[in-house]
Amino acid sequence: MEGLEEARARIEQASRVAVLTGAGISAPSGIPTFRDPGGLWENFRLEDYATPEGFAKNPEEVWRWYAWRYARVRQAKPNPAHHLLAELEAQKGDGFLLVTQNVDGLHQRAGSKRVVELHGSILRARCTRCGHTEPLPPPESFEPPPRCARCGTLMRPDVVWFGELLPAGALEKAQAAFAHAEVALVIGTSALVEPAASLGRLSKMAGGYLIEINPEPTPLTPVADLSLREGAVEGLARLLKAQA
Repeated sequence: MEGLEEARARIEQASRVAVLTGAGISAPSGIPTFRDPGGLWENFRLEDYATPEGFAKNPEEVWRWYAWRYARVRQAKPNPAHHLLAELEAQKGDGFLLVTQNVDGLHQRAGSKRVVELHGSILRARCTRCGHTEPLPPPESFEPPPRCARCGTLMRPDVVWFGELLPAGALEKAQAAFAHAEVALVIGTSALVEPAASLGRLSKMAGGYLIEINPEPTPLTPVADLSLREGAVEGLARLLKAQA
């Protein structure tokens, strides 16, 4: 496949690589996606569990839901796709940045260090008053809802809910990396949720070589230099000549 060989060559030669990952990269680890059949929003209303209004209305119920998800995340293990991206980072060094829409921390557990979490982390809680953040205790000893160790106020999951701003500086760092990347990879995301959805286009407009890995076509597909219609594990393994 000529396009695949060119993509491999581009990655090998590139000194600056930017990667965006979505829920599709964690699905093989057993973490459900949001919008796909059987996803989280099929059985739960996002208005109730992923908005500031839902939390204000029933913080205990929201925390029970997040405690359930947190326990599943802690049980999950990084899959080969997470490890392949950690290996790619090790090869590229400071020229590499991984931007993720996921909140599960699996990239870091696989060894990735240069990670921007656009939507926060389900592994942490944040104080609703003073903004202090704390890692959650192990699931077996976690009793929600947590209270801030500094001021005693109710804490919330340290994730970005619908209608909220991204963490300070996160988008700017991601945009800078994609604008200067020689190669950009967009993996396991529907390319529908802004502003992350625009990162691939930003790279393409700046002259970068854009690779998409996703089982289904997305709005990014028409502008990508290479689209692999595969899951994250299979697609990355084929792209990087690794064993799936």
